[in-house]
Amino acid sequence: MQLNDLKPRNAIRKKQKRVGRGGKRGTTSGHGQKGQKSRSGHRIRPAERDLLMRLPKLRGIKNKPKRENALLFTVGELTKVFPEGVVSKKIMLEKKMIDSLRARVKVLSGGEIKKAITVEGVEISKEARAKIEKAGGTVK
Repeated sequence: MQLNDLKPRNAIRKKQKRVGRGGKRGTTSGHGQKGQKSRSGHRIRPAERDLLMRLPKLRGIKNKPKRENALLFTVGELTKVFPEGVVSKKIMLEKKMIDSLRARVKVLSGGEIKKAITVEGVEISKEARAKIEKAGGTVK
């Protein structure tokens, strides 16, 4: 009797280990050869997501029309440039203060005003409006 002939009285039956080898479909298991689709865990991204990622990332409200920064003028500057007392985009264009009628123009309250002027078709701050009306001018 030798050591390799020894066996336990109550033999413990051990379940056979199962190893997955791809089933009956051969080496590639129906995935074709090479490439992303043959790899494990492959996932093709949706085309819509790639299109969305190409769009520029902007914060705030989307598709807002672009606004140029306003050209700023003070009340004091306007009283010096416009002695006749009427301020509008057309007259500013004639005096070459602005490049086009589409430009944004805003009047701020800086400087002093002593005579009455009329401001037409221009953005204006609350303080500038108060100064102009105090001097006897109007804002339209």
